[in-house]
Amino acid sequence: MSNFLGIDTSNYTTSAAIYDNITGQAISEKMLLPVKEGTIGLRQSDAVFHHTVQLPEVIEKLFSQFNGKISAVGVSASPRSEEGSYMPCFLSGVAVARSLSAVMKLPLYEFSHQQGHIAAVAFSSGNDELLKKEFIAFHLSGGTTEAVLVRPDGENIISTEIIAKSLDLKAGQAIDRTGVMLSLKFPCGVELDRLSLESDKDYSVKASVKNTDCSLSGIENKTKAMFEKGEKPEDIARFCLQSIIASVDKMLENIIEKYGNMPVLFSGGVSSNTLLREYMTDKYNAVFSLPVYSADNACGTAYLASLKYR
Repeated sequence: MSNFLGIDTSNYTTSAAIYDNITGQAISEKMLLPVKEGTIGLRQSDAVFHHTVQLPEVIEKLFSQFNGKISAVGVSASPRSEEGSYMPCFLSGVAVARSLSAVMKLPLYEFSHQQGHIAAVAFSSGNDELLKKEFIAFHLSGGTTEAVLVRPDGENIISTEIIAKSLDLKAGQAIDRTGVMLSLKFPCGVELDRLSLESDKDYSVKASVKNTDCSLSGIENKTKAMFEKGEKPEDIARFCLQSIIASVDKMLENIIEKYGNMPVLFSGGVSSNTLLREYMTDKYNAVFSLPVYSADNACGTAYLASLKYR
């Protein structure tokens, strides 16, 4: 039996997981980073501090459920696998992973946060065979709104090439800014999702998309205008999410026209959204996972470590 430890210290979540490559199951623990009420983000210096405080607690909780041996350690070392991709918050996880690797004399494998997201959705949804072929993956979160072309890679398991992106606001930012305006708790994805389902409105939104790239800043402007007019919070939530769906839909249509029809996978916290999942599944038969594997987690990193170890 081989077990693999994964560590991920993203901009808003401290997480660790152990993947068992015999049972195909993962156990995980994670903690959100504390964000002051009414604010919409964290400085990187604050994120590094909170990871430093929280990661030992997360690992202690994880290993309280585990009595086996670890074969290798995987860690998210950067936001993306592109050269120059860097965020200080990932240094917290790398420091602990390197220390554990040295003390336990275990192999250490570094991956990108984005690779971990994609792998988590693939294996947890029962679609791990995707990692052996070419496919399109959307990464929708507070810090990223991108589509990447994913290909098998003998050295890094998978490689990613950005083929579409937001030119300004990210999908998660649009959701969080709308949510904070409506006095929802940050991060606002879950509450805005729930609120949107109380609306009976169906908005026809014209997406701002050029080639395969989108612009989402207009969503924030429109939701502010709706709020100032006194429109119902549930209708504002619905408009925000349907606007994001319209943009992603148009991006994907243009991607398919340019790159051809192939499987589509959705990752990142925004991919947990009910309306998005229903729309993209119906139209494109897109691959989604349970929300726990869509949001930031270390399960994908642990799974990638198991593949790399083989």
